[in-house]
Amino acid sequence: SQVGVSVVIQRPPPYKLHHSLTLTGLAGEGRSVWKKDSHFSPVSETQMFLYDTFPKEFLWGVGTGAFQVEGSWRKDGKGCSIWDRFTHSEFRDADSTGTSSDSYILLDKDLSALDFLGVTFYQFSISWSRLFPTGVVAAPNEKGLQYYNTLIDSLLHRNIDPVVTLYHWDLPLMLQEKYGGWKNESMIDIFNDYATFCFQTFGDRVKYWITIHNPYLVAWHGYGTGIHAPGERGKITTVYSVGHNLIKAHAKVWHNYKEHFQPYQKGMISIVLGSHWIKPNKSEDESDISKCQKSMERVLGWFAKPIHGDGDYPEELKNEYLFLPHFTEDEKNYIKGTADFFAFSFGPSNFKPPNTLPKMGQNLSLNLREVLNWIKLEYNSPRILIAENGWFTDSHVKTDDTTAIYMMKNFINKVLQAIKYDNIDVFGYTAWSLLDGFEWQHAYNIRRGLFYVDFKSKKKERIPKSSALYYKQIIQENGFFPKDSTPNLQAQFSCDFSWGITESFCDSSLYLWNVTGDGLLHRVEGVKLKTRPAQCTDFVSIKKQLDLLEKMKVTHYRFALDWSLILPNGDLSVVNRQVLRYYRCVISEVLKLNVQSMVTLYYPTHAYLGLPGPLLQAGGWLNQSTAYAFQDYAALCFRELGDLVKLWITINEPNQLSNVYNRSSNDTYRAAHNLLIAHAMAWRIYDEQYRSSQYGKVSLSLHSDWAEPANPFSESHSKAASRFLQFEIGWFANPIFKTGDYPATMREYISFKNRKGLSYTLLPSFTSEEKQLVKGAADFYALNHFTTRFVIHEPQNGSQYEFDRDIQFLQDITCLSSPSRLAVVPWGMRKVLRWIKKTYGDVDIYITANGIDDQSLDNDELRNYYLGKYVQEVLKAYYIDKVKIKGYYAFKMTEEKSKPRFGFFTSDSKGKPSINFYNSLISNNGFPADYSVCGPSGHEKQCSFCLFISQKKPLIFFACCIFCTLILLLAIIFFHKRKRRKRFKAKSIKCICVSF
Repeated sequence: SQVGVSVVIQRPPPYKLHHSLTLTGLAGEGRSVWKKDSHFSPVSETQMFLYDTFPKEFLWGVGTGAFQVEGSWRKDGKGCSIWDRFTHSEFRDADSTGTSSDSYILLDKDLSALDFLGVTFYQFSISWSRLFPTGVVAAPNEKGLQYYNTLIDSLLHRNIDPVVTLYHWDLPLMLQEKYGGWKNESMIDIFNDYATFCFQTFGDRVKYWITIHNPYLVAWHGYGTGIHAPGERGKITTVYSVGHNLIKAHAKVWHNYKEHFQPYQKGMISIVLGSHWIKPNKSEDESDISKCQKSMERVLGWFAKPIHGDGDYPEELKNEYLFLPHFTEDEKNYIKGTADFFAFSFGPSNFKPPNTLPKMGQNLSLNLREVLNWIKLEYNSPRILIAENGWFTDSHVKTDDTTAIYMMKNFINKVLQAIKYDNIDVFGYTAWSLLDGFEWQHAYNIRRGLFYVDFKSKKKERIPKSSALYYKQIIQENGFFPKDSTPNLQAQFSCDFSWGITESFCDSSLYLWNVTGDGLLHRVEGVKLKTRPAQCTDFVSIKKQLDLLEKMKVTHYRFALDWSLILPNGDLSVVNRQVLRYYRCVISEVLKLNVQSMVTLYYPTHAYLGLPGPLLQAGGWLNQSTAYAFQDYAALCFRELGDLVKLWITINEPNQLSNVYNRSSNDTYRAAHNLLIAHAMAWRIYDEQYRSSQYGKVSLSLHSDWAEPANPFSESHSKAASRFLQFEIGWFANPIFKTGDYPATMREYISFKNRKGLSYTLLPSFTSEEKQLVKGAADFYALNHFTTRFVIHEPQNGSQYEFDRDIQFLQDITCLSSPSRLAVVPWGMRKVLRWIKKTYGDVDIYITANGIDDQSLDNDELRNYYLGKYVQEVLKAYYIDKVKIKGYYAFKMTEEKSKPRFGFFTSDSKGKPSINFYNSLISNNGFPADYSVCGPSGHEKQCSFCLFISQKKPLIFFACCIFCTLILLLAIIFFHKRKRRKRFKAKSIKCICVSF
């Protein structure tokens, strides 16, 4: 019976600060970002990917730097810049910088790219030497002036706001040669003159100004490491002198704009400050936290504290470098507050090369949300514009920049979390960059554009990459919408739904009680059970299993038999009856708990193939005779145990044995072929000889993870995901549930690779008899599902099963993951269930294993979260998609030592909190509303008494013994009393007779 279903939309919790702190904006407050809550939850909603939208007025933009994309370095009277000379002296392919993306002459193509994205602003820089070839303000270069006027007017015509950077590193060469560049204080006034001209000329149309882009890199790499123009490898004193002049130059321009232009132009002005982010080795170590704070102060604080703070350098810098230039009190007051918003750059330029960063023995991190929190705490909650953000790809990557999508997804979502959860005032985001271009010290060896440009072509078309398509989608949606937006259901499964727990093997070894006096069970190595006439109480380990099962409150228990123990020789010549007796005892004792067993005949793993020694020596599954041996083994188990078992699994995850038979793809496919035949023969034996009397069902369990294209905009990725499902699942499911043969996709793709000479694989063929044997040889579909794989098409050469598929996997860094890096993707469960129904028809389905590893022993919240989310998706598939799901088995009961912690119980049988959570799912039979339709059945009520009897057998036996003894004693007493009375009466009569 099924019950009605109601839909519940779950609202996110109210936004709250990531850290409970008093925000004072004092220097050093940022260190609290690294102090982690000892009760931190790995599944806190505030820490996971956030599906939500940005504020309506949020600004979406994209940026470029003039030198990187304009090209035409000698065209139309442009002067030479320090980067023009630096590239020609430092790079072999310097001539190519003369053209680059050619934005100067291909403006219309840039504008079309902006139209495609749908941005609200475009952040670009003015080439100082294109306006004033010598750098000194005089009569401007008309061609250059015309270009920037046309660019600004064209943007406004498209309702795109220009965000204009005055200086993005391309200082006119004449100023470097005459004054020594930014080492000379004269640059402050020269820069102010240039800025004044720009304000006068463009300010009526520009509402956002940036004075200098990332002055840290100008000073540190231009005058310190020498990897940026002008390429000086100077003293550390020079580096900080340059930084000092840059700060004062910015402040002067800011005051100039505020006093003379802002009153009527109504614009805003700031400076872009860039930084890395860093995490302590140990979050509880105050020393490590202090080092992180110092690291941030030496990079971001160097410029941010004077401008956004108190007008002076960080105390740490002043204490470390006594030669640091000093600000007078008047200069401090003049400099502090000289920014209308905090413009922040966070990209690869701030992290590379890593050996130039003051890491102080700590770890670099890309957590944009945390660095935004640090800025908020250090500088009194400023308004923030993300003025540069993005990552890079290798130069050979064209439009399929999948990794860039995931980096962008991660960065932008961190910004959203910062806004929604931490109340950080971020008002805009700049993706970097619009086009592929010249990437400074990397030249053309990396790409950062949303649009691909072939630098060697004449037309230099702007071809949108996957990242451009993804960014466009984010802009259109103003945030993130979940792939599956189906609200959670409040409903129950059918009343006969099976709730199970999976265990790999049952322990059939002999144990001795309390040999050492410590109260523990001690295994006797090499000794198997050989005892008096059969009694299940002989097996001490069964009691332990029953205790654990009783706590799980499941209706079904799935465990595996050990073929090599039952038939040591692999055939029926030697049958270990003691082991069979043990397994029968397990099943019968479990039944007394009102728990049905699902028994797996063969459970191979990568570490333990589980074959009897003689079969293994004969080639294992490469030898077809193993299939016939398995048939005999299966028939024995059906005969000996089948009266107690209604659900059988022949082989667990045969589609994962490619990890074992991996010498060549031909070995892999031959072993798989024999496994399929073995399963089919076992099923036929049961169907023909045992089903009519035992009424059971038989199938095999397939590893059935879902596959999603890593890049949703790439057709090759979509095909790769589909191909993965056919090679992984269809490989075994197609012959059984569909055609009696391997999927056409497999055969065709392997043939294609053979024709290309990329593989020499031969996929086995089924004979007509084998097809008839295999087709339909399953009573239900059993799947083991753990995660969703994000698949990339990656051509590979070689005759291996993995190579035949031409796929690679990508780890989505935005996904919640387990310690073993299993991504928690609940909607993948529903998708694979729907796919099975669509592909193989309306077949009964049992989920025979589903679980996650969780490191915590005393609070396994990740497992609770996983169970709740995945079972909810199973419920959606059951109700909405009408998938015939008959049961769900959590994986697994007991964890193994030195392996990922999948168990509800530790290896020493200590229960975890997730047991209670799973108990509630079972008792509620899902997620009911206010009432439960499924009450206890008459059988369950009747068996509750059976359960009591089973659990209290020793006590009841003892009580019965006492009672019987008491009855016997009373009977003896009564008998003796009666006998004495008879004797007394006889004596009395005798006395009377004598007297007469």
